[in-house]
Amino acid sequence: MAAAAVRSIGSTLGKNLREIRVHLCQNSAASQGAREFVEQHYVTLKRSNPDFPIRVRECSGVQARVWARYDFGKESSVSVDNMSADQVAGALQTLVQSKP
Repeated sequence: MAAAAVRSIGSTLGKNLREIRVHLCQNSAASQGAREFVEQHYVTLKRSNPDFPIRVRECSGVQARVWARYDFGKESSVSVDNMSADQVAGALQTLVQSKP
């Protein structure tokens, strides 16, 4: 499912968004799905969107969260604590398709 969501996002990131940030903890169980998503799908997303900023921020003890920055500095985020990689992909897809 995550691979399908990443493929459906494809090269459309730059149309609605200006930046994506993934915040996660390097070793907490709650961030496991976010870590797996980054390990499995970051390269695919970046290859499809080479000039689009996709940032991964690691910090010990932080809540796993995906942030989307839209035009005019508007931001939206979704907590991805205790989610699987598939659920993280779904959350990202929701942020990509939504408008603030």
